Amino acid sequence: MEVTTKSMPYGDWKDNEYIEGMVNELKANGVNVVVGSLDKLINWGRSNSIWPLTFATSCCGIEFISLGAARYDMARFGWEVARSSPRQADFMMVAGTIVHRMAPVVRRLYDQLAEPKYVIATGGCAISGGPFRHSYHVVKGVGEIIPVDVYCPGCPPRPEAMIYAIMQLSRKIKVERFFGGVNRQEKQQDFLKNHPLDKMAD
Repeated sequence: MEVTTKSMPYGDWKDNEYIEGMVNELKANGVNVVVGSLDKLINWGRSNSIWPLTFATSCCGIEFISLGAARYDMARFGWEVARSSPRQADFMMVAGTIVHRMAPVVRRLYDQLAEPKYVIATGGCAISGGPFRHSYHVVKGVGEIIPVDVYCPGCPPRPEAMIYAIMQLSRKIKVERFFGGVNRQEKQQDFLKNHPLDKMAD
């Protein structure tokens, strides 16, 4: 099953092995025909209308803002509805540096996102701490606080790279199981249980 989006050739995508692994896992577990068809229909709608949370803490936020401008126009993909409330958003694009003081707020925002929810870590600071990784006050990657679905490297990444990252998230959503399965909640709960915020104080 070749999962593509916006008619981009399959060979042009990165991390195809990961997506193929998700597809093989679905095939191995088996899906009812009716449930599988509903999954396909719902995930088609979800993957083409993912709404981001308005959230940026540093220079990557400026690049993310430019996605909504005329040149990049993320409205053509169905992502233009950036919400101010996490309860109305589908994913959180962590764009910028996260300091230890900000970490509980990031976790709270993540917890308030409606299920199913996703995270894209944008830029070197959100992925690994970036140029501040040796400092005492910066979290060494937002993956220490919340589970990350897609990483978008760069310092800061260009808007085209952010568009590519959201398209990769769209591909992941297309092959998920909406009905007939636990989806991603069990993995998320395990992650959050094993990564409490009080560990970060050490």
